[in-house]
This record gives sequence, C-alpha cells and structure tokens, in this order.
Amino acid sequence: MVKKGKFIVLEGLDGSGESTQASLLKEFLEANNEEVVLTKEPYVDSESGKKIRMVLEKKTQMGLKELQDLFTENRKEHLDTLIIPSLEKGITVISDRYYFSTFAFGGASGLDVEYLIAQNDKFLQPDLTFILDVNPETSLKRIEGRGKPKEFFEEIEKLTKTREFYQTFPERFANVYLIDGEKTIEKVFEQIKGRFTL
Repeated sequence: MVKKGKFIVLEGLDGSGESTQASLLKEFLEANNEEVVLTKEPYVDSESGKKIRMVLEKKTQMGLKELQDLFTENRKEHLDTLIIPSLEKGITVISDRYYFSTFAFGGASGLDVEYLIAQNDKFLQPDLTFILDVNPETSLKRIEGRGKPKEFFEEIEKLTKTREFYQTFPERFANVYLIDGEKTIEKVFEQIKGRFTL
C-alpha cells in the first residue's frame, strides 16, 4: 500500500477531551487545505461495533478477553472499510481512539498487555498519536457532567490503572505524545498544533 494521507489518533481516558480535540484538529487541517475524515472506535458501522456498544453501555455482558478480541475484529473492519481506503486517496484520517485504547483499558482490566499488542501487531501504525493525559478524578467529573450513566470502564480504580498504561506508551511506541489534558481546550490544542509542520 502506498500511503498518501496522514493517519492521526487521539487517545485518553473517557472525559479527557479527545473527541473535542479531534474535531478541532479536523477544522485546523481543513483550513490548511487538507481533506480530512474524522472517525472513531468502536467503529459502529459494523455488527462487531454494535455488540461492543451494548457491552460498554452495560446492556449485555461479555468476558474481558472476548470483548478485547471483539475490539480487534472491529478494528480490522474499520481499517479495511474506511481508514486504509481514505489514506490511499490522499485523505488524512483522524481517529478518536485506536489500538492504544485496547492496550490501556484491557491491561487495566487485568488482561495480558503483550497478548493485546501481539493481536494488533499487523495493523497500520499511526503517523501521530496524541494521548490526552488527565487525572482520573477529572475524567469522572467530566463524565458525570454529561448526565449520562457511567459506562463499563468508568470507575476510579480502572481509570487510574488505565492512565498508568497510557503514560508508558510514548516510550514504547513511535510518534506517540503525551499532552496535558488538564489545561483549557485552547491550551490543549496549542500543544497538539505544535507537533505539526504543514
């Protein structure tokens, strides 16, 4: 595959602001004459994505390993259906979450992180990944502010462990940057913009 577009990923705890920053980044790149597709995981335009949403919303139950394997299946569909075809057309793809979520949330749930990494080893590596780092307390406060029920991973102990995994990724994976997500939306975006050469 000759990859023409850039593949950019935003990650972080729920409530870290990755969806907001992904939208701002899309606007910024489009203002600089780049064609951009904004997407997210789980990729809900598939049966696996619909099953995942049911588990996350606590409408059905599934074993932890089975759930993460389903995320991996969903990721392959996401890549084959949307991400890779877009990149091949020269379109930049911004994804709100990718395999780093599997490593961090799965690891925090007690699964073998090396197994999870191996399961995703053949998938496309992002050109840039931004992990928005926030305290678990900030994460929960923002989640509660939405007025929606908490999802599967949204408990303080799980969030604390998940954050610890996320913080190790810049040392292990290429082009992964930890961003201070505690700052204002504008200041967080300034940190992200600083990594771009247009």
